[in-house]
Amino acid sequence: MIQIELTNQQESHPVESERLVAAVRQVLEGEGLERAEISIAVVDDVTIHRLNVQYLQHDYPTDVLSFILEQQPGYVDGELIVSADTAVTESARYGWLPADELLLYVIHGTLHLAGYLDGTAGEREKMRGREDHYLAQHGLQPHHLPVDSVDPTSEV
Repeated sequence: MIQIELTNQQESHPVESERLVAAVRQVLEGEGLERAEISIAVVDDVTIHRLNVQYLQHDYPTDVLSFILEQQPGYVDGELIVSADTAVTESARYGWLPADELLLYVIHGTLHLAGYLDGTAGEREKMRGREDHYLAQHGLQPHHLPVDSVDPTSEV
């Protein structure tokens, strides 16, 4: 059984809650997780900045934070925190809708919960391939920076 809860803790931007929850379920099932308990918090840049400093000692806002609380074969208990403010800013940079950028963050964070890493160029390439796979199921094709470039504001 997969349980997913979403809370929208910001009021500045609209959030397509059902779409985000469905995407998390889609990724978890697609990556072979049969059981999960996932919470998603949509926040603003001030909140995600504070959390990024508190938990990762990175003094800047970021797009998504993923936390695995418990993991066993076929099961994950985790949290995703995504910034609606960052989605609005970055979507303009890449030429697509803020809702689509937020969807990317949720997919990316869920892939981390499923065990994917992105610390090296090879890991980022593999992660992007999976992101592209799930985004395509929503009719989206993202625009990426080169795999070997690292955006210092993107920490997940």
